[in-house]
Amino acid sequence: MSTPTQLEQLHLVLGDEEFLVDRAVSQVISQVRASADVAAGAELPVNRLRAGDAGAAELAELLSPSLFAEDRVVVLEAAAEAGKDSVALILDAAGDPPPGVVLVVLHSGGGRAKAMTGALEKLGAVVHPCAKLKSGDLIGFIRGEFRTLGVRVSPEVVQSVFEGVGSNLRELAAACSQLTADTGGKIDVAAVQRYYSGKAEVSGFDVADKAVAGDTAGAIEALRWAMLRGVPHVLLADALADAVHSIARVAPAGRGDPFRMASELGMPPWKIKKAQALAKGWTPTSVGEALRIVASLNADVKGAAADADYAVESAVGRVSRLRQI
Repeated sequence: MSTPTQLEQLHLVLGDEEFLVDRAVSQVISQVRASADVAAGAELPVNRLRAGDAGAAELAELLSPSLFAEDRVVVLEAAAEAGKDSVALILDAAGDPPPGVVLVVLHSGGGRAKAMTGALEKLGAVVHPCAKLKSGDLIGFIRGEFRTLGVRVSPEVVQSVFEGVGSNLRELAAACSQLTADTGGKIDVAAVQRYYSGKAEVSGFDVADKAVAGDTAGAIEALRWAMLRGVPHVLLADALADAVHSIARVAPAGRGDPFRMASELGMPPWKIKKAQALAKGWTPTSVGEALRIVASLNADVKGAAADADYAVESAVGRVSRLRQI
């Protein structure tokens, strides 16, 4: 039997992003399997139980010391909805895990048992953050996936993966892994486009690029495809706002060297170059109006508008018509 430390015996998977939760649990199980004294050909025992549905007697039996103290993993799901008695039992077991047992508690961070998370952390739980990512965090997620795979890629590649694959974390992780394996780690924008052009969802960036370029018909068509495929209104609004804000920052700076301007503007060179190509069709007046439109849209998609679909389509059309082609 292995002798894991108490820190290794207790894990808190905190958040409700399904892909991150599944990954965290799988990683814990893999780590235990690698270090456990499991007979050749035997499976590591893994017991999964919905904490909120389990009675105290059932939990007590599951968490009681084994006669032979064999290594095993106990995964308690939906701990946020556990009752008072179950919470007390879980915390009691977490404070002194039985020999050989690795306890993994899945908690959304809210619910009636919200206070459990703080108690588990005080007991020394290893915390695995699994909260849903905001749109601005997806680029960092992609960059982190490549870093974990031991691959260095350019910002353009990261952006291309995001625009080509979309916002689903499972699909993004699979794309990073596939690109790394199939290219030997030598990934450029052409490789990303070769694999994913025309295959993935229409992203908010596709819509925003066409809108700020003044392609009203193309922007509306892309928007309808994006909404049909379930791209959230918030992501569409964020992408449009990002495109407009990029032009607002780059246009006054003129046609300078993007690499020299990057530090001053706080933007990557490729993004500056892209905005410079579009800025010539924008005036201070039209940029100001576009900024007002995206600011209003931000409120609309967060509940201010009765019809978010209409609000997004109206904003995209209004912004695209502001550019002088």
